[in-house]
Amino acid sequence: MTKPSLSELLHAAVTAVGGTERPGQVTMAESVAEAIDGDAHLLVQAGTGTGKSLGYLVPALAHGERVVIATATLALQRQLVERDLPRTVDALHPLLRRRPQFAMLKGRSNYLCLHRLHEGVPQDEEEGLFDQFEAAAPTSKLGQDLLRMRDWADDTETGDRDDLTPGVSDRAWAQVSVSSRECLGASKCAYGAECFAEMARERAKLSEVVVTNHALLAIDAIEGAPVLPSHEVLVVDEAHELVSRVTGVATGELTPGQVNRAVRRSAKLVNEKAADQLQTAAETFERIMELALPGRLEEVPEDLGYALLALRDAARNVISSMGATRDKSVTDEDAVRKQAMAAVENVHDVAERITEGSEWDVVWYERHDRFGASLRVAPMSVSGLLREKLFADRSVILTSATLKLGGDFNGVGASLGLAPEGTTRAPDKESEELPVWKGLDVGSPFDYGKQGILYVAKHLSRPARDGARTDMLDELTELIQASGGRTLGLFSSMRGAQEAAEELRSRIPEYPILLQGEETLGELIKGFAADPRTCLFGTLSLWQGVDVPGASCQLVVMDKIPFPRPDDPLLSARQKAVEEAGGNGFMAIAATHAALLMAQGSGRLVRASGDRGVVAVLDPRLATARYGSYLKASMPDFWYTTDRNQVRRSLAAIDAAARAGADKTEAAEAGSAEAAADS
Repeated sequence: MTKPSLSELLHAAVTAVGGTERPGQVTMAESVAEAIDGDAHLLVQAGTGTGKSLGYLVPALAHGERVVIATATLALQRQLVERDLPRTVDALHPLLRRRPQFAMLKGRSNYLCLHRLHEGVPQDEEEGLFDQFEAAAPTSKLGQDLLRMRDWADDTETGDRDDLTPGVSDRAWAQVSVSSRECLGASKCAYGAECFAEMARERAKLSEVVVTNHALLAIDAIEGAPVLPSHEVLVVDEAHELVSRVTGVATGELTPGQVNRAVRRSAKLVNEKAADQLQTAAETFERIMELALPGRLEEVPEDLGYALLALRDAARNVISSMGATRDKSVTDEDAVRKQAMAAVENVHDVAERITEGSEWDVVWYERHDRFGASLRVAPMSVSGLLREKLFADRSVILTSATLKLGGDFNGVGASLGLAPEGTTRAPDKESEELPVWKGLDVGSPFDYGKQGILYVAKHLSRPARDGARTDMLDELTELIQASGGRTLGLFSSMRGAQEAAEELRSRIPEYPILLQGEETLGELIKGFAADPRTCLFGTLSLWQGVDVPGASCQLVVMDKIPFPRPDDPLLSARQKAVEEAGGNGFMAIAATHAALLMAQGSGRLVRASGDRGVVAVLDPRLATARYGSYLKASMPDFWYTTDRNQVRRSLAAIDAAARAGADKTEAAEAGSAEAAADS
């Protein structure tokens, strides 16, 4: 039998999921196949509606080697495992004459731990173990969640937290899960043979396709000990998120609460001298943190430096003496010891990292109203790590709807440690040969120029950092009225979203305004989609996490260009480093950050071929500043205007068409109901 062509395979897969082949999807699949066959690296920008999942799944399955797919969001992981992969495998089976196996793999703390569930949680304040089911009142929310998880443990095949519906709080889940450091290990655990996390790893080893998340991919790269099975192809979907996810995994944190937990957990497992040393170091650290002011520490202050050295040394002594001391009053000592060791090792590692003072790390204080002060350390850049760990010994495909910023892929490429496209040398890495890669923009099936308008309110005053923007609120009010509601408000700060919601609720009460934080994100989006007159205001997660096709979202408003805050310790440090190396720090860091968010935010407008609407940017700098053209080039190619009257007329016409369509639908439904009643 002749080997099926890629076009035959793609046609079968698209038919199976009930979709339509699109030119961009075909181009993407062909390019992905070429990259995999040639052990090459490819960055693919595929706009909303392209069908990019099948654009990489079909060539990857056809190749026959193991592929790891890493995504940023739970929604896409579930879509791949529950919908796209089963249908695609079924469709390709007759043509490939094989049925590729697939599996989901996450970090250990995402799976229910049977040891924790049955033996209890090692308790800090009391001797022995804490039976969380007895301690939590059955009538409390925590008690109800714990009892529900005990029942669920008997039914679930995966033990995956995301399969538990409805979900539970982080506090409840912490009672029945462990981190990789806290895990006893399958060989030492009484429940090792039934362990959900171990079963997930075994399924992954036997599967041709492994679906995971960016965080586990980062852990696999950073920690050296392989978590993912060996693979020949890596696909990173939602690749615009990768750098921030890897940075998050590579960030260390110390808080007084964390250190005090380590003290309590280890106290009964070491000699008195070691316990007292750690207790004293913890008290000194806590006193310093009480006075901590938010901001970057370009040099670690002397008193903090001494406190961290004391913590490091005390933690090291506890770790070395923990193995030799046994407290007869402690039951299930292995679990207690493992949890204590994990807590103390984290304190040691972060304290040591900060005291070593690497020039590649950024250290800063943060202060949270509820949780107090924390000390954080993060890498100045993860590009070297990604270049070294991501692109070695495998073909890498990175894809997203937003990878091409300012007209090319080089900005995203640089953040991944790559040289400019088509070269093997970066300006600052002349002596080092870097991975070669290719960028491809397969476009979008949508006609952005006809479906959407980009309106910049050029007449408004320039935003000041903390100043009230009365003219912006006036403009926003008029735009919402013209569009009949139907507005997604994307704000650069939570305070801005709250102030706008409060003001507009009194100005235009006829248009309900939902505000992020007042309900779960899922419920807010459901409410927004259900009622066309409703508006939804919020910040970061709304810029990327809203998919509402149709008439409920016909106006997307950005209050201002979402540059990072000037006092953001990590991004300002990165910007300064670029400038000291002779580059343009503002364009490399601040403008790139804003461009990515604006590309994502404006992508909320057109989600289907029938969608029409306006993206309104209430910041005149997009029209007047030199960097405005770079930001606009990162957004969909909408029809552009600064004419406020034109936009109001267009919004009114779009609203009228939507209402007329809704009336027709209602009339048709009423007619069908009447006919059914007559029959």
